[in-house]
Amino acid sequence: MVLWASASAKHAGWRPSWAVKRRGIVLCLIGLTVSGLACSAAAADCKSLPGPGVDWQDCNKRQLMIGGSDLKGGNLVDTDFASTDLSGADLTAANLEKATLVRASLAGAKADKANFSRVEGYRGNFSGISAESALFVSSELQRADFSGARLTGADFEKAELGRANFGKAVVTGTRFSVANLSRADLSGAVFEGPIDFDRAFLFLTRIEGLDLSAATGLTQDQIDLACGDAATKLPAGLAAPDKWPCPPDDD
Repeated sequence: MVLWASASAKHAGWRPSWAVKRRGIVLCLIGLTVSGLACSAAAADCKSLPGPGVDWQDCNKRQLMIGGSDLKGGNLVDTDFASTDLSGADLTAANLEKATLVRASLAGAKADKANFSRVEGYRGNFSGISAESALFVSSELQRADFSGARLTGADFEKAELGRANFGKAVVTGTRFSVANLSRADLSGAVFEGPIDFDRAFLFLTRIEGLDLSAATGLTQDQIDLACGDAATKLPAGLAAPDKWPCPPDDD
């Protein structure tokens, strides 16, 4: 009995290893929870007013009239701008990755070096926008209006641009590699120098009157699918198909 009591006193602070591990796990989970709460406290302020560097990540900004706002450098990742008026806004270097821009208006906005990667912009109005060196990688931009836009150096790699309108847009050095340009209208677009169509899908893409002699990535198969005319100039080695010109696209 004396020996047992002595051993008990000696090991009074001892805990089985599994109990120590469980306690460590519990403390770890508590730490993560506290950290999560701290992150939530520092999360985007969806009620903040428009301003440079605003943090509206994952906020609901649908159907608002905030045209002309200064949002340069803002964190607008995953922001929902569906049907919102952003015309004339300053979005220079703003991050709009995965933002929703369905039927939104960015007409005349300043968005040079902005990130529009993976946005949803069906029927978005980008007419007259300045988006030089902007990223539109893997974006959904079917029926979007880019007429008169300044898109020098913009990147539309893997973008969905079916029936998009690029009439009178400046697309010098623009990348359309692996983009879907089916039925898009590039006739009347303005560019000097190279433009990249590597593996782009050009089914019934309107390229009437374009001088594509300096374009890169074009193949005869792409040209055979597209819609040009006698004024369309092609790179060396490519020829206009017999079906040109295509009938008008009434839709």
